[in-house]
Amino acid sequence: IDTNWWKGTCKGRTGLIPSNYVAEQAESIDNPLHEAAKRGNLSWLRECLDNRVGVNGLDKAGNTALYWACHGGHKDIVDVLFTQANLELNQQNKLGDTALHAAAWKGYADIVEMLLAKGARTDLKNNEKKLALDMATNAACASLLKKKQTAGISDFSSSINQFFDNKR
Repeated sequence: IDTNWWKGTCKGRTGLIPSNYVAEQAESIDNPLHEAAKRGNLSWLRECLDNRVGVNGLDKAGNTALYWACHGGHKDIVDVLFTQANLELNQQNKLGDTALHAAAWKGYADIVEMLLAKGARTDLKNNEKKLALDMATNAACASLLKKKQTAGISDFSSSINQFFDNKR
């Protein structure tokens, strides 16, 4: 009855929330999948996907839900997004950052590893000409990215050698 408090539910728990904590337009969310990914809300994310919210949709800054899941370190959200057909791993936002840039910058080595295993590109530079490796804030992320780049160079060298061997 008191308009200063609203009833709300989060992670299965219901309680009262001060009304000034909720935006006036809270019933209208432009990018619900992005919000679910950003908040690490798995049930909301699944509800969005069940209702066919586009997995590669972009917010105003050009970010995907995958970007926000990686930025927030929400490994369970990343796992669910990986199950979606046609998930774009390498989408660059308006700053040129990818989900890999975000995970490396935030220091989430487990998510960096997941992205690399799915084939995320390590050669994409953002608007500041920085690779995900340049953005890495800890040794674990940097090591994973260096290892992937080194493997990529040796794979490329092997391909060139095979090409010339076949020409002989």
